[in-house]
Amino acid sequence: MNSFIQIRRDLHQIPELGFQEFKTQQYILDYLSKLPQDKLEIMRWETGLLVRVRGSHPKKTIGYRSDMDGLPILEQTGYAFSSIHEGNMHACGHDFHMSIALGILTELVTCQPPENHIVFIFQPAEEGPGGAYPMMQSKEFQKQAFDEIYALHVQPEAPTGYVRMKPGIFFAHTAEIHIDLMGKGGHAAYPHLTKDMIVASAALVQQIQTVISRNINPLESGVVTFGFLHSGTANNIIAQGAKLKGTARALSVETMQVIKKRVSEICQGIAVMYDCEVQCEFRSEYYGVYNDAILTEKLLKYFKEENIPAEICEPTLAGEDFGYMIQNIPGCMFWLGVQSPFGLHHEKFCPDEAAIPKTIHFMSKFLSKRTN
Repeated sequence: MNSFIQIRRDLHQIPELGFQEFKTQQYILDYLSKLPQDKLEIMRWETGLLVRVRGSHPKKTIGYRSDMDGLPILEQTGYAFSSIHEGNMHACGHDFHMSIALGILTELVTCQPPENHIVFIFQPAEEGPGGAYPMMQSKEFQKQAFDEIYALHVQPEAPTGYVRMKPGIFFAHTAEIHIDLMGKGGHAAYPHLTKDMIVASAALVQQIQTVISRNINPLESGVVTFGFLHSGTANNIIAQGAKLKGTARALSVETMQVIKKRVSEICQGIAVMYDCEVQCEFRSEYYGVYNDAILTEKLLKYFKEENIPAEICEPTLAGEDFGYMIQNIPGCMFWLGVQSPFGLHHEKFCPDEAAIPKTIHFMSKFLSKRTN
């Protein structure tokens, strides 16, 4: 078995949530300790790492980013190497991302020494609360002075090894929505003496669904989804409070601003209509991923020269905090096909491991020869 497929399986067994990636960090450190140390500079930041591979004739510093964290999902894949951290799972492919990054790094250190400095960024907390922005503020990150930066994300819908990318906006601007409603509970037989927060929260969800359909230009893209609603304690008790959690996503800053403004205003209206208190917060906001047009064109040209199936695709409303890194550093993120019958964030997500050695080969060659 390819050693990096085994590394993926090892990492798959120890998924850890954002800023809790202690075992994951140590696993990577242990692996790196076996490589020639004279070509490496290893820096820790929180539960993440920056690993510099020294170039032979450096004229620039190139970044390659891999995220590290898992998700709070109970795995149901049936793998022999399933998660040993019950309730946590690598359901978004970050185990793939890390094993591929380690494979590329190994190739550059042992077989294909790069002309330029290549810095591998093992970033924690991509799934939340967001590790890219605070990592970028660290002295470890800022001392690198990146000239350009690259990343990939597995795509279960695409054939294994197939590459998709897009210049300009690629991944969406995103924000978590947290809403708390507080009214007055009481006996189910006396609703006139209460302020029912199940009724209020139901009305709130329905009203917010009009934000996209009636406030956003139909030619623009956006979505508001609520995945969590909790209210009440018993069948004959009118609920005093309710809590909702959701997500807002848009392909432009302007559209995101409209969504946030209208959601906040609807919350204020619900407070008046149902004589209750409503608190609305937007958290863990991620900036959209804008791929640099020139670097995307060069990467696409390289893929075609190497006979790697690649194409320009449509943008996605998925979010990625790599958008913060690419906001000030020219770079490109691309989809990597892994052909899974179950999608990202699914309890049975099972990407095709054959993508790992293929990607290590073509990305190590690209980075080793990247000069202009």
